[in-house]
Amino acid sequence: MARQSDETYVKDLEAMRREKDHFFKEDHESPIPHRLRPEFSGLSYFPVDPNYRIRARLVRDPNPERVVLATSKGIPRDMLRVGVFEFEIGGTKQRLAVFKAVPPPGHHHEDRSLFIPFRDATSGKDTYGAARYLDIEEQPADEYELDFNLAYNPYCAYSDDYVCPFPPRENWLTVPIRAGEKNFPLKV
Repeated sequence: MARQSDETYVKDLEAMRREKDHFFKEDHESPIPHRLRPEFSGLSYFPVDPNYRIRARLVRDPNPERVVLATSKGIPRDMLRVGVFEFEIGGTKQRLAVFKAVPPPGHHHEDRSLFIPFRDATSGKDTYGAARYLDIEEQPADEYELDFNLAYNPYCAYSDDYVCPFPPRENWLTVPIRAGEKNFPLKV
């Protein structure tokens, strides 16, 4: 698959952001409380930066471990720790643990989505303090592109009605990730 030009990539990502803003303002499934929607004019983002599309290698755990992630409401979230992404950003080697949802009892189809909750040096300042997330479709090969421009806030950043998993300590990056979604611009 050929990588799109930076110009096309920026335009496509900006269009995705406008669609998300429309969904958050107008859709009945929006996580934004109804009382805040009249003053909601869009989420706050770092400018799209193609340099935050990072090549990463998934180092798979030979025996994926079942783990429990803490959540915003204390309700444990069962996950499968499938491995770690190893990558370099700003000249610094980094690692992020990668998770998959454990299927509920009675469900036999496997989730093909990889979940990467993380904190970084912007957490609690420019970005939501608890975490931001990346979701990536699982590939047969172990070479991936982590696109931090797609980093998003969990729904609990907008409303206390949601239960959101926290990243484990191993997913607290020491470097700033100035890409993706910033703090929610309105007071919840």
